[in-house]
Amino acid sequence: MNKRTLVEKLKALAASPSCCPELKQAVNNYLVALANEQVAAKNLVAELEDDVVDIDTLVKNVSDTEHMIKFFGVEGAKIFAENAYKLKASGAKYCNCFACQVGLEILDNRDVLLS
Repeated sequence: MNKRTLVEKLKALAASPSCCPELKQAVNNYLVALANEQVAAKNLVAELEDDVVDIDTLVKNVSDTEHMIKFFGVEGAKIFAENAYKLKASGAKYCNCFACQVGLEILDNRDVLLS
């Protein structure tokens, strides 16, 4: 059974004359929470899509030296730039930082969040 089928069964259960008021309320509470979860999941996916950095954006960010130094410090900015150029040369499509890599993995499985 998938989530959609389960939700339909829950709706049918709550509409049943033999369903007690407490169970109807529990079903309704679940359906409201599920709707809120779906909104949160859609917002999360949208934010991940905005925040996971593709390689061209990563390389472009290197050119903002002032921002990079402010964020990483002088030595960190240098390491960041070297990493960006090596990644681009290797054919990578995305940033290799932990957040971007996990973000990509989540985006690859967005159907789990959105189901």
